[in-house]
Formats: sequence, structure tokens, C-alpha cells
Amino acid sequence: MIKRHLAGLVFGLSLFLPHGVLADPAKRIIALSPHAVEMLYAIGAGDAIVAATDYADYPEAAKKIPRIGGYYGIQMERVMELNPDLIVVWDTGNKAEDINQLKALGFNLYGSDPKTLEGVAKELEELGKLTGHVEEASKAAAAYRAELIRLRTDNASKSEPKVFYQLWSTPLMTVSKNSWIQQIISVCHGQNVFYDAASDYPQVSLENVLLTLPEVILQSQEEGNVKGVDWSQWPEIPAVKNQHIYQLNADLLHRATPRALLGVQALCDALDKAR
Repeated sequence: MIKRHLAGLVFGLSLFLPHGVLADPAKRIIALSPHAVEMLYAIGAGDAIVAATDYADYPEAAKKIPRIGGYYGIQMERVMELNPDLIVVWDTGNKAEDINQLKALGFNLYGSDPKTLEGVAKELEELGKLTGHVEEASKAAAAYRAELIRLRTDNASKSEPKVFYQLWSTPLMTVSKNSWIQQIISVCHGQNVFYDAASDYPQVSLENVLLTLPEVILQSQEEGNVKGVDWSQWPEIPAVKNQHIYQLNADLLHRATPRALLGVQALCDALDKAR
């Protein structure tokens, strides 16, 4: 379950195509991540997707796309049968050996892994060029940038409540300064109590959390995460005492797509309740 949960998080971006372009717009695309599927639909290129991976479930039409694997591996035989003219790979979510094999087989690869919130707009534009949906991609990117600016502006002068983001419960995991989630917390002007942790997604103890006295606890909505820790046992934590524990949609928070801004708004709304 932890692997599935962490697979929703994104970290970097690379482009494997020699010049970032194809001779002709891609008409047969394999998208090897849920966020890549969402991106392609967002620019009007969803109908060109001939295969995807597990958990590619948005928009509704994406649920009908044939599956050829997941974080555990890709069915290479099916890839070769489908003969795509573009494969959108996920640098940190697909197995390195699978990506290397796809390279060796001569497929055109685009590495989808936006590292920043701003990077989502850039990738929309790049995918637009690769698929022949430049105008739609430009509009989607512009709308995304405008909404991100609005969110930053609206929250810039607000107070900074102390936030504990419960990435997972067993083991208890959170996020630090270089994580995707930290960017969202920053937009909402929250103070991450584990901002300076040594790793991006550190494992922490209940004692560590108690010492930080967070004013807000945020959890993803998965049942296993929510029920994994009974925070009511520690009423000395301000977030528990004042009932500022909120469950948020992990797909909105952990996928680098235009919908990420809905996740930003939801997190900001939660912090506003605690202000």
C-alpha cells in the first residue's frame, strides 16, 4: 500500500527525445503514469492513448484504456504489439530497467516528472507540441498559471499555522522541504513542522510529532491512513484539542496535473479553518 501511495508523488523532469519534437504529431500514445494520462486529456489528446498503467482513473474515459502494468513492471510484449509512436514514461514511477529496455527498442520516449507546480504548465505545453495540440495546451497552461498566481497571492499574507502532513500511518511518514507536498503547503502559507528533516519523505515517531505540537494535522483520505493513528489519544496536541484534523484527496495532492490546484485550494481551505 505504501508503494502505491508514494507512487502518486512526483519529483523531476527529463526529455528523452533528441530534440524534444517528433517528425509528426503522436497519434498512438502509451502513457505510463496516471498523471500523464490526466495531462494528455487536459490538452485534448486523450483519444490518442492506446494503453496506460494501473490507477489511471481520471477523467472517467481513462478507466476504459487498456492496462499494461504499473510500478511493478510493464508488459513489453504488449508495448511492441501496440507499436506506439510516443511513450510517456515516468522517471521515478516506472522501473529503470523497463525504461532502458524501451530506449533500446527504439521507441520515442518523453519523461514526465514535473518537479515543481510551475513545471506542470511547462509540461502541458511540451505535450501539446508532441501531440499536435499546441493551442489547447497553451490555453490549459495559461489557465493553470493564472490560478496558481491567484492562490499564491490570496494566501501570501496569512498567518502560518504549524502543519503536520501525515503521508502514511504505518509506518508514520511525512514530508519535508524538497517534497511535492511542501510546495503546496508553501502556497497556502503553512509551516511544515518537519520542513528540515533529512529526507524528502521521512519516517517519524509519534514522539517526534508530539514534540512539534502541530496546530493542523492533514491526512490523505485512504482508510488505512486515517485509521492507522488514533490522534484522540494525545489531546495535548493543539490540532487534536481544537479538532483541526482534516482528510484530503490524495489524487489531487499527489498527482502533477492541472487538478493539483484543486488540491492546493483544499489544503488552503483546511489551514483557513485553523487560523
